Amino acid sequence: MKKIFHFDSEPEAYVADAAVLCCFDQRIRLVTNKFLQRKGILRPDMIIVAGGAKTLASPRNDFEREFILEQIRLSMQLHKATRILVMSHSDCATYGGLAAFNGDTQTEAVHHKSELRRVVQLLNARFPGLQVEPYFIKFDGIWELLSEEDLLRGEVAV
Repeated sequence: MKKIFHFDSEPEAYVADAAVLCCFDQRIRLVTNKFLQRKGILRPDMIIVAGGAKTLASPRNDFEREFILEQIRLSMQLHKATRILVMSHSDCATYGGLAAFNGDTQTEAVHHKSELRRVVQLLNARFPGLQVEPYFIKFDGIWELLSEEDLLRGEVAV
């Protein structure tokens, strides 16, 4: 082999601040990275696949879901991750884009809320004790899916 690029990286093992499941859409990459930094997540185990959270909420097949669940398990086992951020985003092509919702961003947001709730239930059942944080990325910001307890306390819903 021939070295073609030099950099210095820490070779020691690390503990992940969180596992992060998100879509590979380039339009959300920068905002996702900035959001993680703002939340203090400097060592994420990134699980980046088409559709992000969709792979757990409404996968195309069982293999897709099981593969992602295994990646989460490995993040927990190998890098001691105790939390996961699961993200979906507006105009995601794996859902058919915004066109699948007839251009209605509110209808789209309601659908993603349902999908994210399904992911939270799945991960809570599969990995008790794992802190699950669901988010919906729109082109004007990132929205947190609130728990039923937050809603009962009067928090604002999307």
